[in-house]
Amino acid sequence: MAKKINIGIIDDHDIVRKGLSQLLQNMGDYVVTEEHSSGVSFINNLPDNKELPDVYLLDYSMPMMNGLEVLQEAKEINPNIKFLMLTQNIEDKIKVEAYDKGARGFLSKTCQAPELGQSITNVVTTGYDNFEEILRLLRNKNTIEQLTKEEKANLTARELQLLELVCDEKEYTYQEIADQMNLSIKSVDACRSQLFQKLDVKSKVGLVLYSFAHKLTKPFV
Repeated sequence: MAKKINIGIIDDHDIVRKGLSQLLQNMGDYVVTEEHSSGVSFINNLPDNKELPDVYLLDYSMPMMNGLEVLQEAKEINPNIKFLMLTQNIEDKIKVEAYDKGARGFLSKTCQAPELGQSITNVVTTGYDNFEEILRLLRNKNTIEQLTKEEKANLTARELQLLELVCDEKEYTYQEIADQMNLSIKSVDACRSQLFQKLDVKSKVGLVLYSFAHKLTKPFV
């Protein structure tokens, strides 16, 4: 039997938490292991050595501490926590800020069960949900935080070139990137693995988000 995905829910509405928990239980592949009625409760019960759920469903609009504030606080405690934000309608600029603070995707509270399940699975297996939306938002972002010289110095010229091609709006495949760099696909794969390790990411969208957050390559510089 496949391993079930452990879920945490952070929402100030009891009916939403209970409804999500029941829905996930009925879907069969998920287990709700944590529920929090506020962002404050979640942060106060988040020691850095705690065994965490695979992903948290995080409400954006909560009193005392909203979803963005939860993301910021949690990032400082443990940057590896995965959050899928539950929203109504949110402006793109808020989504960009949330991605910058560590959100792995957005999901409407009016979504259907299959969409919820797919988004959770995407976050757990690839690191992020809705890759196309993330690229669109980040490429349209005008102001992003400054990259430190030390971070950029950690990457070789080849790694920076690969990263820039990954972030290019033409959305090159890795074979096309190899052609652009005049390298074999094996060499590109090795360079990509080095980038994954240095930047502590696990996917192409992780590379794009890192470059965006730290103003590392075009189109983010």
